[in-house]
Amino acid sequence: MYRVWNFLTNYSLLLIAGALIALVWANTDPYSYHHLVEYPILFNDWVGVDGSYWLKSYGEEFHVEDLGGATKVLSAHYLVNDVLMAFFFAIAAKEVWEAIILKNGALRGKKAATPLFATAGGMFGPIAVYLGLAAFLGSDVYDAVARGWAIPTATDIAFSYLVGRIVFGAGHPAVRFLLLLAIADDAAGLVILAIFYPSGELAPEWLLLSLAAAIGVYLLFNWLPRKMDRGNQMRPKSTWVRQKLSFWPYLLAACFSWYGFQESGLHPALGLLPIVPTLPHADRAFGIFSEAEQYLTDLLNHVEHMLKHPVEVILFFFGLMNAGVEFASIGAPTWLVLAGLIIGKPIGILLFGWIAAYPLKLGLPQGMRTIDLFVIGCVAAIGFTVSLFVASVAFESGPVQDAAKMGALFSFGAAVISIIAGKLCKVEKQPN
Repeated sequence: MYRVWNFLTNYSLLLIAGALIALVWANTDPYSYHHLVEYPILFNDWVGVDGSYWLKSYGEEFHVEDLGGATKVLSAHYLVNDVLMAFFFAIAAKEVWEAIILKNGALRGKKAATPLFATAGGMFGPIAVYLGLAAFLGSDVYDAVARGWAIPTATDIAFSYLVGRIVFGAGHPAVRFLLLLAIADDAAGLVILAIFYPSGELAPEWLLLSLAAAIGVYLLFNWLPRKMDRGNQMRPKSTWVRQKLSFWPYLLAACFSWYGFQESGLHPALGLLPIVPTLPHADRAFGIFSEAEQYLTDLLNHVEHMLKHPVEVILFFFGLMNAGVEFASIGAPTWLVLAGLIIGKPIGILLFGWIAAYPLKLGLPQGMRTIDLFVIGCVAAIGFTVSLFVASVAFESGPVQDAAKMGALFSFGAAVISIIAGKLCKVEKQPN
């Protein structure tokens, strides 16, 4: 049984509400909207955007002459995108980690081979279309937008899954294929963010702090209690640690890890990823939409369900802080992002999926046709959440970033395209 509507309402409706409020606000009173987004919550020396950059870009608007000796500014935008969104990416990482490492994980074994190939096509296709069209428009356009090549590679897992069920029916094997592809896409997106979009000048030695925090918390609060309980079925030490200390040691380690990422130059929103694998977890994964996971008592699933409601609120503010784009900003980056998603995704997934299924003889799930790969690509073209996030880190604030964000918002149109493609390709819906 899958609780798709519950997942969608939990993680997406507030996000949409925030995005719609931001769109209306930015197009009716852009000054007050941007004043909110970059509002200086705290001047300090530890957390936030570089003070000189903030002063140059926003200080005059806020009538701030200097920072009073502080070197960083914790703005509202930084708090949401760089601090709080770390919890969203931690939940995404938890699902990817379980899919890869645990028994019955979705990305284990031959069953995941063709979806993984298709995922690669769903990334290379959009990149080729985005950069190819940018080059066709001339060197000036290419130079201005080239850094945004990763924006159209994203797939919004919740919305894509919902649209996939509408197009194929809940019982169609293409729906599970789409889910595997979306999970793998999330994993690849995390890697891209870490490697290609550092938040500042790289100082990799700071990653040792993240590594030390992860190893330390794992050894002291996961491995050691289990070792001390070896041969004792009552597991008193592990039980005491879980009941008395709960998630607090991991939260402390997460703070150190996050700070290490911030100082290293990698995007700090990824700062909790090293901590996720250290939490005690169940010996199998039921899947991202599985109702059964809420009954698991391991600390990893417990923490995920504790974060559910806070992350709902965080996603509302993420939409509010990032989707406030004026319609006047629509330009070349808008159409490049949109073309990468609605053209590059379907073609790339169809081509790479076909190569995996036939020349490489990895096959397709029973009941799936080759043309279903194209329809899956249309569904996966809904970028939204991660596309918005990548746009916010790929470009500095300004017309290019705003235009690229608009392309991510317009990718909702892929839902209509998917339904039409399903009709034209004569998809036979299969009920659950």
